Amino acid sequence: MPSNFEIWTEKYRPQKLSEVVNQKHVVGRLKSWVKSGSVPNMLFAGSAGLGKTTLALCLARELYGEHWKENFLELNASDERGIDIIRGRVKDFAKMKPLGADFKIIFLDESDALTPEAQQALRRTMEKFAGVCRFILSCNYSSRIIEPLQSRCAVFRFKRLDEKQVIEYLERIVSAERLKAPKEALSAIFELSEGDLRKATNLLQASAAMGRIDKETIYDVAMQAKPHDVRAMLDMALTGKFADARNKLYELLINQGLSGEDIIKEIHRQIFELDVPEKAKLGMLERTGEFEFRLNQGGSDEIQLEALLAHFLNINKQ
Repeated sequence: MPSNFEIWTEKYRPQKLSEVVNQKHVVGRLKSWVKSGSVPNMLFAGSAGLGKTTLALCLARELYGEHWKENFLELNASDERGIDIIRGRVKDFAKMKPLGADFKIIFLDESDALTPEAQQALRRTMEKFAGVCRFILSCNYSSRIIEPLQSRCAVFRFKRLDEKQVIEYLERIVSAERLKAPKEALSAIFELSEGDLRKATNLLQASAAMGRIDKETIYDVAMQAKPHDVRAMLDMALTGKFADARNKLYELLINQGLSGEDIIKEIHRQIFELDVPEKAKLGMLERTGEFEFRLNQGGSDEIQLEALLAHFLNINKQ
């Protein structure tokens, strides 16, 4: 039986820079800085689950050894967005003398959530304590970090993981937990996670907790639209069977409990696989974008998706 009492994202989190999946353009630079014993301020930019926090923790362990916890402060800037967090916890930690090292590291996760005033205060703090403290700013959108902060940091943009890398990582967990997982199930996890390794690991653990790891179980635990269901609905609409397509939509919304956004994301993926003229696909993509916006603005899932299916039927007739 798998050891489901532990959170696998933490249990299998890399402990060394050499264990990090992908991001070689970042890992290589960090390794050379560890060797020299000095690092600059850094900005890690990229989507969730790509290893930004993991790399910061690995860097601290390799720089400081057993004293890494004393010399490393991790804060989530989205918890406290204002100037007080910079004047308080950040400044207090920066003022303390490093233990057995020349400098300490402050890791500010989701730093793009900081207000412009807090970012300006952070800029002054970085200047004042440059001799004894280094900062690693982690964010999803680097454009939300003010230019004076960006110019003081070495900027690293994290890349999304490809299918091979995600599956290799999942296979290591499957082997360590003595599980069985077919390749198509791991491919489904990759599709649903969209390169987010944390999400992929959580899906694998949730499926294992259900007693089996297969494609159906993975879609059930992820509460995502199954590709074959959405494809069947689209085929019905495109061949003029609107009532059947509408019934299939109700099954997805009511029986399976899916949200309109979940369904429309899968519709977007399936459009590229449809056997229709390219011109029709362009029209379908345009309409999908329009109706996805309507859903985000609070439109009814049922009404908007019915209208989208009606548009698809008309587009295919043209």
